Amino acid sequence: MLYERFGEFDSAEEINKSAEGIKAEGDTDSLLVLAKENGIDKYDVCDYLDDVVDELCNPLMAALGKLQVEADELKPYEIMNDWIEYIKARCQERDEIARAVRKKGKSLKGCIAELLKWSFSNAQPVDKEIIKAAGVNQSYPIKLGIPGMGRARKIITDYYLGK
Repeated sequence: MLYERFGEFDSAEEINKSAEGIKAEGDTDSLLVLAKENGIDKYDVCDYLDDVVDELCNPLMAALGKLQVEADELKPYEIMNDWIEYIKARCQERDEIARAVRKKGKSLKGCIAELLKWSFSNAQPVDKEIIKAAGVNQSYPIKLGIPGMGRARKIITDYYLGK
């Protein structure tokens, strides 16, 4: 289950505030659990504990970590993996998207649902010769509606930024 012990955080700042308290208590095990629940690498925890870095994570790390934890639970495949890579790329391109990905109420499942809604509502008939070449023998029309990279990136941005 996601965020079982510490709950879902709304930002990297919230994660860092919690990490700071846990570090002050000297509770390394809890800090490792906090990091794992939020998709933050244990090596980053070590750097934080050794004062190599001042904070456990930054907004990009927090966003990518959340996406990884959610993807691990979702177990996506094929085009969904591509969509997740598009989300990660958007996080790396724009800090505001990385921050939005981390927000409570926004989720990988929610974003994929938006991509699927677009797919279903924009499906177009597939040419009969393509259907025949694919070895499909159907009496009803076959439609396909998967957004291209540019459209998917727009849907992702709109979902996370609330447009």
